[in-house]
Amino acid sequence: MGKEIIATDKAPQAIGTYSQAVKVDNTVYLSGQIPLDPKTMELVDGDISMQIKQVFENLSAVCTASGGSLQNIVKLNIFLTDLSHFPTVNEIMAQYFDQPYPARAAIGVAALPKGAEVEMDGVMVI
Repeated sequence: MGKEIIATDKAPQAIGTYSQAVKVDNTVYLSGQIPLDPKTMELVDGDISMQIKQVFENLSAVCTASGGSLQNIVKLNIFLTDLSHFPTVNEIMAQYFDQPYPARAAIGVAALPKGAEVEMDGVMVI
């Protein structure tokens, strides 16, 4: 079993006891991404749409560093502090993904790190 730690400066740096992603053979386990600007490590300014877009950009950067793309994600988990934003997630996700879409879960949570309104993680096969 070959295990590789994935790290890129094009996504927010891992703060704490985790890696941006871990690749085992042809499967990549993506850590949760919140809407941090990788340059400033601060939450992006703007509404939920801006936060969702930044999360997809961060995930995309880690996918690229892993040798794949968002299209290689087979399972996506979405965490929202307000599930009424789910239609906005669907609208923006359609801009980043082509069919066939990955398997997905959307979960309402009480709070996320740094006061973010959205976080996503996933599994990618390349």
